[in-house]
Amino acid sequence: MAFPLPSHLPRKVDVSSEILSKLDSATWQTLNSSVASSWCKELDECISQTKKRIHDRIRSDITAFDVQLSSAKSAQERLSTLSHGINSLNQSVFDPESGVTSLTLETLKRHHALAQASLNADVLHASLQHLAKCKAQLDVAQTTADTGNLPEAVLACSELNRLLAASPGPLAEARVIADMKRVSQVIENRVSELLENACSASLVVVEQHITVHPSVLVPGSATPLSLSSVLSSLSPSALSARLASLRRDLTSYYIDRVLCGSTSVTSTTEDDPSGFAVHKIQCFTSNGCISRDTSLDTLSRLLDFLDEKVFPHLPQPQREIFPRTFAKPVTSSIMTNVLTPSLPSTLEGLPIFLQLTRKAVDFESKYVVNLLGGDSMERKIKTWADNVCSHYERARRVHILGTVRKVILEHATRIDSTFMAEVRIPAEGGLHDQTAVMDQQDVTECSPSSEDAWNLDDNQSFSMSNSGSAVDEQSWGFDDEIETQEQPAAVAEPSPGAKADPDPGDAWGWNDDEPPEEPVDDEAGTDSSQGGLWDDDPWGDNNDSPTRSSAIPAIAPVVKSQKLTPEQQVASGSTNGPSKASQDPSRDSKERYLVSTLTTEVVRIIEKCLEEGKALATSHIFPQSSTSPPGNLIMHSSSLVLDLYCGLYPVVVTPRPSDATVHVQFSNDCYFLSEELGRVLSKMKAPSDVEEKLQEGRADLRVLADSWFYDAIDKQVAALCSTLASANGFTGTSDQDRYDECETAVTTVLQNIKRLARAWKKVLPKGKYYIAMGNVVDGVLLRILDDILAIPDIPEVESHKLGELCRILFALEELFVENAESLVVSFVPSWLKFSYLSELLGASMADLTYLFDEGALVDFEIEELVKLVRALFADTPLRTKTLNKIMSGHPIR
Repeated sequence: MAFPLPSHLPRKVDVSSEILSKLDSATWQTLNSSVASSWCKELDECISQTKKRIHDRIRSDITAFDVQLSSAKSAQERLSTLSHGINSLNQSVFDPESGVTSLTLETLKRHHALAQASLNADVLHASLQHLAKCKAQLDVAQTTADTGNLPEAVLACSELNRLLAASPGPLAEARVIADMKRVSQVIENRVSELLENACSASLVVVEQHITVHPSVLVPGSATPLSLSSVLSSLSPSALSARLASLRRDLTSYYIDRVLCGSTSVTSTTEDDPSGFAVHKIQCFTSNGCISRDTSLDTLSRLLDFLDEKVFPHLPQPQREIFPRTFAKPVTSSIMTNVLTPSLPSTLEGLPIFLQLTRKAVDFESKYVVNLLGGDSMERKIKTWADNVCSHYERARRVHILGTVRKVILEHATRIDSTFMAEVRIPAEGGLHDQTAVMDQQDVTECSPSSEDAWNLDDNQSFSMSNSGSAVDEQSWGFDDEIETQEQPAAVAEPSPGAKADPDPGDAWGWNDDEPPEEPVDDEAGTDSSQGGLWDDDPWGDNNDSPTRSSAIPAIAPVVKSQKLTPEQQVASGSTNGPSKASQDPSRDSKERYLVSTLTTEVVRIIEKCLEEGKALATSHIFPQSSTSPPGNLIMHSSSLVLDLYCGLYPVVVTPRPSDATVHVQFSNDCYFLSEELGRVLSKMKAPSDVEEKLQEGRADLRVLADSWFYDAIDKQVAALCSTLASANGFTGTSDQDRYDECETAVTTVLQNIKRLARAWKKVLPKGKYYIAMGNVVDGVLLRILDDILAIPDIPEVESHKLGELCRILFALEELFVENAESLVVSFVPSWLKFSYLSELLGASMADLTYLFDEGALVDFEIEELVKLVRALFADTPLRTKTLNKIMSGHPIR
């Protein structure tokens, strides 16, 4: 094996490479004939030397050369012989005429043709044989259909369809098979139609009767078919549709109709003209009402008829499944049409109802579970009967609430149905432990012709009747769409020239012997003298003519007045004020207020709920239950009555928010109901949970009464403040036109407050009347105080004008006069502050300092006094000294 030479060893350069290198290095300048001749000569020498070396090599080993030469010649001869043999073999195999391959292929072709012919004969034989079977079965189907043997025709058609579907592949696509399928479908449709007609003739369910023919003749047949064979021969889809229609007709025509209690049934068996027996059950509508016991008996006869005459003819598995489908409809119909409508409304009807319930439970056990095959573990009627006490009480609760709703809606159309109730106020003067008293001899029913304290049906304006004559005054004016009535004569406006400057000393009450000079007081006195405010006093007070106390009481060390809570105001209503006449402490006082007669209906219904619940619990008609004792739900209905009243009555009775008495009237009703609930609970002992619910309802009524009471006050204050907004902050009153505008606004507020007082006095008890009017007046005074104190600069002329405007409202003091004594300070916390403001507007610096030192201005905040001094007085050393004294705080007494 030769090894490659390393690259670093020199290689022998052959002659040809040398010659080529020389050719490559030659240029056209150096290349000539001599050079080319030398190159040719050199090549010839190289060839000669190569030949010589070859001959020398052969001669050196001639024996081996001869052996190799003879071997080469022998191989050449054998190759020639092999090539000739291969050519001869190829011709003998692949010759087109005599070759083995050609002969084999021809033999195979003849064998394939013979096999195909044999297969075609087998297929034709099988197809003709299957076609013969189909033709024979088609003839059988046609014959049975023509002879009226419908059950056999159905079987023949089914077998024919099976054969046609199992046809061999080549035959399945043949035209003859398609024709057979078409003829088979025609026969099958004809047989189905005949079966439907036979089924309709065998089983007839109409509204008047149910007729069952056990045997029936079909056209073209002399042999009758049984109802069982007819139903069994129907296709599954046709049988399901037929049974669904049968179930619907039986449920609507008979089950529901029978249980509604106006139908009776009779069953008969007779022969038809063909001599076959016919079973019939007829339904008759009764003119009178059939008892529900009888309805269950009638339904029992109907189910017995179906079990004997209809259900046995059904094929399996419908013989067990179809009757079970009536279990739920029968159960639901019994509960809807028998048990629920039969729930009695009184305890006296319970024994009869319980008998009916037991009969319904027995019916369910015998018919629904046993006959119809209903689920024995799901017995709805028995479950319902086990809880019949709860169902009875729920039905009573629905009836009670429906009655309450009807009563509320009826009273909403009779808003004049009211009476005067009394509330006792303890003589100690504390907040009353009030007990509403309804003395039938003292109740005053208000008819439409009598005085309407609510005046809810007046769609035009608010006016109260007094001593048979209406007060023709301007309506509230809160609703622009309401037609206003004719206003009284306008208050005379004094001309600026005719007015004398008010004497500052008059403001302090130093000239109380002199009659007041304000023209508004004259107008107020005139209005009061017309009987519009105090005539027909609902409280029954025979007060003498109220006397005006001085606007400012005698100056004395006082403490700052505070806004009292309603309880404090009621408590102080008979004791607050040094000039209040003393009363006998050993006697309780009574206050009267207007209440709707609907409240008595509500109380009566609540009492009946408690009485009925107790009667049911003590009757022992129902067994005791740990979850809900008998009578508990009915007694709990009393709290639901309160909820319904509180939710529905305000909606149907308060359609007009401008009516001033609606809110306070409803507040009175809620208070009266809460007091009556206390009386009922103290008289009738109720279970703890029921009493707790009623106590919660009583507390809710108190809250509702207070919220509607103060909401009415807030609405009136907002309306009056809206009227005061037209005064534009009481600025610029030095101008006569601006003063007239402010005077009109204040006078309008005064008149509206008096109208409101006349309306509320006929509705509210005295204590709450004073509280309500005190809050209304206080809200108006605070608005005026804020507006005046917000004025940064008040000239002298404007200060006197503002004082006159403030003194117009002094006429409101007569609203708080009782037994000729004024209670205004007790119920209007800002009255003293407002009164002092009216006087400070015309006072001197010395007067203001004196009042401050005496502690008379404690109702004013320090910042308010500072602003007022800076607005009234010019910047002088005296004002600075006064301001320093004021800013050091009120004097301590």
